[in-house]
Amino acid sequence: MSHANAALTPRARLRLARLVVDRGWTYTAAAKMFLVTPRTAKKWADRYRSEGAAGMSERSSRPHSSPTRTSPQLVRRIVRLRWRHRLGPVQIAGRLAMSASTVHAVLVRCRINRLRHIDRVSSEPVRRYEHPHPGSLMHVDVTKFGNIPDGGGHRFLGRQQGDKNRETTANRTGQRDHRHHPRTGTAFVHTVIDDHSRVAYAEICTDEKATTAIGVLHRAVAWFAEHAVTVERVLSDNGSCYRSHAWRDACTELGITHKRTRPYRPQTNGKIERFHRTLADGWAYTRLYESTQQRNDALPGWLHFYNHHRAHSAIGDQPPISRLTNLPGHHT
Repeated sequence: MSHANAALTPRARLRLARLVVDRGWTYTAAAKMFLVTPRTAKKWADRYRSEGAAGMSERSSRPHSSPTRTSPQLVRRIVRLRWRHRLGPVQIAGRLAMSASTVHAVLVRCRINRLRHIDRVSSEPVRRYEHPHPGSLMHVDVTKFGNIPDGGGHRFLGRQQGDKNRETTANRTGQRDHRHHPRTGTAFVHTVIDDHSRVAYAEICTDEKATTAIGVLHRAVAWFAEHAVTVERVLSDNGSCYRSHAWRDACTELGITHKRTRPYRPQTNGKIERFHRTLADGWAYTRLYESTQQRNDALPGWLHFYNHHRAHSAIGDQPPISRLTNLPGHHT
């Protein structure tokens, strides 16, 4: 396929070349007809003489050899400095006595030109994985959001007005700590996300105890079953509710294999951690809520938007629900 600014398409090149070769037109006359230079007309005519119609397609402009290309040994040194020391192109170029633009070109070619492409803990390139079908692995976790005082919180109204609203709410509810400071409480959002499709299920609860987490798991399994998805495994962190015997027995009862992440390694459960950030930006902190109940009421609508309408970059800019075929028995 010719590039966007090409004066001639492959079909027009063939017509031009045939006018010159088969009908005896001059290069100048053919070039004038097709609004190109005589040199261009000669190029396509010569190509037609040697290769025929097949020679009218584009060719790569990459040279057959690149004697001045950076050596593999030097590339390895550049990559090592990038991984181990997080150095930028200018710093690496200073250490290796070479051009910063050359270093940047090597980093782009190796796809580590941005630090976010590298795992900041292990200094290795980020290894992305994806289970083969919906239900093969579910990520489960709990995230916390402070309850909102009557009238709104400090995030949108400022610290002074937010503190006044907290005091007014505490006078109404009587919730204060041992120092008589107002308490608004915490909302525990239990989340379940499918590894393959990124379809999410979430509930707002008052705690993160094992019995609560088990109840959420049962309801999530039923919800996914309504979408023709059978849950096979769940992956959680090492929170107390997920280490309990009750959780283990619940997974066994549901026929689910439970796996836990390595301690102090949240990257293993990174998909749900990233979902929590999206949840915070898109739902919890997206606008002024005048009460906790108002925010709670907005969650189902936002979840529907996330699952059915929000483009997800990790799955080809399609909404998560697009990966559920809903064919009976397809993912069992």
